[in-house]
Amino acid sequence: MQGVMQAIVMRGPGQYGMEEVAIPAPARGEVLVRIRAVSICGSDPKVFDGSYRNINWPPSFPFIPGHEFAGEVVELGEGVSGFSIGDRVAGEAHCGCGSCANCRAGSYNLCLNYGNSAAGHRHYGFTYQGAYAQYNAYNVRALTRMPDNVSFEEASLADTAGTALHAIRLTGITPGGYALVVGPGPIGIFAMQIAKAMGSRTIMVGRRERLQLAEKLGADVAVNYEETDDIVARVREITGGIGVDEAFECAGSSAAMGQCIRAARKNGQVAFVSLPAVDDHPIPTKTLVMNQIHLHGSRANPNCGQAVLELMSSGAINARDMVTHSFPLAEFDTAMRIFVKRLDGAMKVVVIP
Repeated sequence: MQGVMQAIVMRGPGQYGMEEVAIPAPARGEVLVRIRAVSICGSDPKVFDGSYRNINWPPSFPFIPGHEFAGEVVELGEGVSGFSIGDRVAGEAHCGCGSCANCRAGSYNLCLNYGNSAAGHRHYGFTYQGAYAQYNAYNVRALTRMPDNVSFEEASLADTAGTALHAIRLTGITPGGYALVVGPGPIGIFAMQIAKAMGSRTIMVGRRERLQLAEKLGADVAVNYEETDDIVARVREITGGIGVDEAFECAGSSAAMGQCIRAARKNGQVAFVSLPAVDDHPIPTKTLVMNQIHLHGSRANPNCGQAVLELMSSGAINARDMVTHSFPLAEFDTAMRIFVKRLDGAMKVVVIP
C-alpha cells in the first residue's frame, strides 16, 4: 500500500499529537497490519512523558509508541509464508533477532541484540515504531492468528495476559493450593484468572474498584489493604498458617515485594512481574533464604500469544470485562487522561485507529 495514515507521533518528551505520516512498507519477513485496536499499557504514559529516556525508550524522534494491538493483515512482504491477506492477528511487543543464543533457546524477550534493529531486533512501541497508528509493519514472528470468536478489543489484551502467563510458567501452579496476587491491575487480574483456571485457589490484594473487578472475575478471597493491618498475617490465616504456594507481585512497590516473600510457604515460588520505577528495593532476604523461597524476575510474554488467545476463546479467562473504555484515535488525549487518572473505574482503555 502507498499513501498516508493518521498516527500519534512523539516529537520529544511530552510532545505528541496526531499527525499524517507515510504508511510503512513491509520488509522481507514482515506484513503490513491494519491496526484495529490498541490497548493502553501502564508503560505508555512513561514513554510519552520521557521517563524511560534513560533506557533509550524511545531511542529517537519522531516516534510512534504503542504495543498492545490487534488488527488484520493487508499486505505481505517478500518471503512471507503462513500468513494471508485478511488474517486477523494479535501482536506482541518483543521480536528478537532470531539468531542469538537466547532467541534460539526461545527467550527472545531477552534477545542479546536488544535494540539493534540492523540485527533484526524489534521492541515495537519502545525501540521501534509502534501501534498508535492506522497501519504498521510487523515481523511475522510477532504475530499470532486470532480465534474467530475473539474480538479485536479482547485480542489487544493478549500481550497483557501473556505477561501474566509467562510469570505463571516460571513459578508453576499448584492445583488445589493457593496463589496470591498483590496488585489488581490488568496483569494481576489475568494472573489470578489463569491461576484459577489451572486449579489454584486465589487471593487478591488491592483496593477500590479494581479489587471489586477482581472479585467479579473470580478471585476466591479479596483482601482490601486499606482495611487490613497486616496483609501477611491475613494471608497466613486464610492458608491455615502455611502460606501460599505461589505469589505474584504486580504492584511495583517495596511493600508488595516484601508481602509476597513473607506470605509464601516454605519452598514456595514468588514472581516479580511489575516494572518498578526504581531499581533498589529492600526485600526480606533472611526470610528468602531461611524458607528457601524461589524468586523469579519475569519479563514480558515470550511464546504466550497462542495460549492466552485460546484461553480467551474458551472462556477460561475473561478479557471482555477488562475493557472498560474505548475511544477513536482522534480522542487519544481523552483516552490517556482517563487511563492515567483511572477515571470512571478505568481498567483497560482501548484506542481504535
